[in-house]
Amino acid sequence: MVQKAKILLVDDRPENLLALEAILSALDQTLVRASSGEEALKALLTDDFAVILLDVQMPGMDGFETAAHIKRRERTRDIPIIFLTAINHGPHHTFRGYAAGAVDYISKPFDPWVLRAKVSVFVELYMKNCQLREQAALLRLQLESGQAARAGALETQEPAGLLAELSARLAAVEEQAEALSKQLDESADAAAVATAAHLERKLTGLRRALDALEPGAGSAAGPLPSPS
Repeated sequence: MVQKAKILLVDDRPENLLALEAILSALDQTLVRASSGEEALKALLTDDFAVILLDVQMPGMDGFETAAHIKRRERTRDIPIIFLTAINHGPHHTFRGYAAGAVDYISKPFDPWVLRAKVSVFVELYMKNCQLREQAALLRLQLESGQAARAGALETQEPAGLLAELSARLAAVEEQAEALSKQLDESADAAAVATAAHLERKLTGLRRALDALEPGAGSAAGPLPSPS
C-alpha cells in the first residue's frame, strides 16, 4: 500500500484553510492544518511533508520569518514552499518571497486548477524520492546479504582448500622421505639412518594430525596426535 504524502497548509484564517482543503482534496493526500508560523514549525518537528503552502500575511511570525526558520533546519530545508498572499507590492515583494526560500509565489485570488497542478508536481517528486530511497535501502540490504553469504561460503570453502593444499605438499615430502630411506642401507652412516627415521616419524605424526582435521573426522577420534 502506497503511503500518502503530507501537505502542510499554513494560514491564520480558518476560511482560507477550508478553501485550500477543498481545492487540494482531489489529490487524495494527507492535508495538515497550521494556523500560525509557530504551529507550522511544531508540525515540521515530527512529520515529513511533500510541500508547504504558506500564507505571507500572518500575525506574529509572518510567512517570511516562518520560511527562514524552515530553511535553517537541516530536517526541513529542502521542503518546497509555495507562498500565498492576498497583497502584491510589486517585484520587490515577490523577490523577498523567493529570497526566503520559496519555490513559487502565488497571489490571491488564485486559480484553483493552477494551484492544484503545481502542488501535484511537488507531491509526485516527493513520492518518487521516497521510492528511490526505499529502493536504495533494499539494494543496500541485498548487497550486505550477498556479501555475508559470500563470506560464509568462503569460511566453509577456504579451510577445505587449505587442507587439500597442505595434504598435497605433505604427500610430496613423504615421497621424498621414502625415496631417501630406500637409498640408505645397513652400511649407511648411522646418523643419517637415525635422521631419516626421525623424519618419517615426524611425517607420520603430521599426516595423522592433518587427517584428523578433514571434514567428517568428528570428535570421536580423540585429541589431535602430536607430530613429534
